[in-house]
Amino acid sequence: MEVFNTLFGVPLGYLLYWCHAVVPNYGAALILFTLATKAVLFPLSLLAQRNAVTMVRIRPRLDDIKRRFEGNNTQLLDEQKRLYKRERYSSFKGMVPMLIQIPIILGLINVIYKPLQHLLHTPAALTRRLVLRTAEILDTPVSELGYGAQLRAMEQVQANPAAFADLPGIADQAGGTGVLENIGRVNLDFFGMDLAQLPSWSSPTIVWPVLSALSALALCLYQNRYFVLNRFQSPTANWAMTIFMVAFSGYFALVLPCGLGLYWTAGNLLSIAVVWLGNLAYPPEKHADLTAVPRPPALTREQKAAARAERSLNRAREKRDADRFQATPGKQLMIYSESSGYWKYFRRLVEWLLANTGVTVHYVTSDPADKIFGRDHPRLQTYYIGQRALISFMMKLDVAVVLMTLPDLEIFHIKRSLVRPDAEYIYLDHGMTSLHLMLREHALDHFDTVFAYGPNHIEEIRRLEELSGLPAKRVVVTGYGLLDDLIESVESLEAQDAAERPEPTEPSEPSQAPDTPTSSPPPVALIAPSWQIDNLIEVCLEATARPLVQAGFRVVVRPHPEFVKRFPNKIAAAAEALSAEIASGQLELQTDFSSNFTVYTADVVVTDWSTIAQEFSYATLKPAIFVNTPMKVMNPNWEAVGAPPLDITLRDMIGVSVDTDDLPRIGQIARELVASRAAWRDRIKAVLEDNIYYVGSSELAMGEYILEAVARTAPPATPPAKSPAAGGDQDRAVIPAR
Repeated sequence: MEVFNTLFGVPLGYLLYWCHAVVPNYGAALILFTLATKAVLFPLSLLAQRNAVTMVRIRPRLDDIKRRFEGNNTQLLDEQKRLYKRERYSSFKGMVPMLIQIPIILGLINVIYKPLQHLLHTPAALTRRLVLRTAEILDTPVSELGYGAQLRAMEQVQANPAAFADLPGIADQAGGTGVLENIGRVNLDFFGMDLAQLPSWSSPTIVWPVLSALSALALCLYQNRYFVLNRFQSPTANWAMTIFMVAFSGYFALVLPCGLGLYWTAGNLLSIAVVWLGNLAYPPEKHADLTAVPRPPALTREQKAAARAERSLNRAREKRDADRFQATPGKQLMIYSESSGYWKYFRRLVEWLLANTGVTVHYVTSDPADKIFGRDHPRLQTYYIGQRALISFMMKLDVAVVLMTLPDLEIFHIKRSLVRPDAEYIYLDHGMTSLHLMLREHALDHFDTVFAYGPNHIEEIRRLEELSGLPAKRVVVTGYGLLDDLIESVESLEAQDAAERPEPTEPSEPSQAPDTPTSSPPPVALIAPSWQIDNLIEVCLEATARPLVQAGFRVVVRPHPEFVKRFPNKIAAAAEALSAEIASGQLELQTDFSSNFTVYTADVVVTDWSTIAQEFSYATLKPAIFVNTPMKVMNPNWEAVGAPPLDITLRDMIGVSVDTDDLPRIGQIARELVASRAAWRDRIKAVLEDNIYYVGSSELAMGEYILEAVARTAPPATPPAKSPAAGGDQDRAVIPAR
């Protein structure tokens, strides 16, 4: 405690000394001391007020980020940090006024317990003599006087000053009797209560813990109503903090001298004034649109109970699945899926392995509602491991091969196995994108193998390795399984459409005059944006859709499913903005994703930076229109790689790019694309052949490599039937480093 006394007690002791010189009443001096500290710290309180207003102002964008990256904690934290830095928000600024109270309290405790040093500035040697004489008078060791030894000495001096008159140095001040007179003049009473005493349930001093608790309650109630940050917190959070502060304040004032209770009570009441002055000096309404800030939903008791029960069931299920996984010997292949939506990237591979090999697939997902749990196959073992448990689970893996679409291995929370250092980690990208643009700078550094969909992946990976000075990893040419599914779906739709189309017949009599034009359905323009920040819906939906309607298109707006799920308010706003077009039947806002019929029967797709353009154009051989909204960039140093990202170059290979200020012409552009579809068909087919490997047979390329990988450590229990990959083994190659 002597360290706290030196650091905090000495400067605060001088402040209380000056306050006592101005107001010779000890209790009044403590109140003045409290007022002085609040005044000195008001700039910090105003800083916290500005910081709180900033948080409220950015709350809508912060909520957008939380909804957009829910389940991807790494990305979520990155986006939060960027937003905080851009807006100059710091959570630390909001805590400064509270944190600064800690040294003040520690210092004030020393000041109150050591009045001879701080209030009377008695020399240290004389203070020791006074304490020693007090111990002699009370017939007790000095150690028994405890931390309040100076208070006990003051009591004895005031009760019997003559007993101390012979101490050396006692007459060195104020004409010979200054020290004893100064001690005698100090009145520690305040309204008849000794502020140096601990509160007692049997005396009026118990009023200080009660007043501390009541003043804390008053402060919290005022803050909950008038402090801008509290106004937009949930009632549960506010009341939880209120209960804590009331209990803490009461207990704090009960176990320390009454003077601390007086300080705490005065501090709480003055903090109400500080909040009022902060709102006056920096009004929240002038610096933030408070009407745009969503208020947290108030959950019913039943909803809270249901949420707790669900969490409890998931934790129990998670533990059972983790134990079952660890208890299974000889595991060869584990696939990790972030959620149910990732099954589509693994489906063709898994079904090929189950149909053609003896490999057991251990499929781990972090989604308790993953549809994979509805699949029944003796060699498809499924497990639920939530995000928190995933950290330790991954470090304890005992499996030969791990396949995952999650990048950033070893960089953030997901680490390589400590149990099986020789496990092979394979990365499977879940979009036909450029790795050095859409992944973080070192996202693939710790993978052993990468499945490459096209030549661009090979070039990008090798250049990234050169830049980082890393050894070459295995790059396996595989193709893109999801694209194979899409092509099959389009072929099926076209066959179904041809089968249902009636055969043309010669009418017995003309039903209309020869010069009467026959009507035909309008062409369909599909607007299918990404759900990244600043996507087409958020930036320019009306400016994109209306010119298409005016050009005679039937427009289908099909937002990304995740955007619909996470931003229902923005979907509702889009429907309201385009209500006239929807009412006329010229535009459909489609949020039912049970069928892809409208996607692949459209005549042209309009998107921003979504890979739906590649999927649509490659599967249908129809062109795309790319609206140049702000580009999504995960690696700010992508240009140093020296490989042009396919996300950029492809825009003018399978369609046309349109700047946002040129959107009035988008209807005309779409018309020209539809009119020249035959030319685009051949062009897109050539682009597909140049950029995607093994179209239609990606599962063979992936599957046979998986067999080779598991065979390097433990060959399959049942040897697979040999199934020729596309082009044979000599074509499916592991690409060496340059």
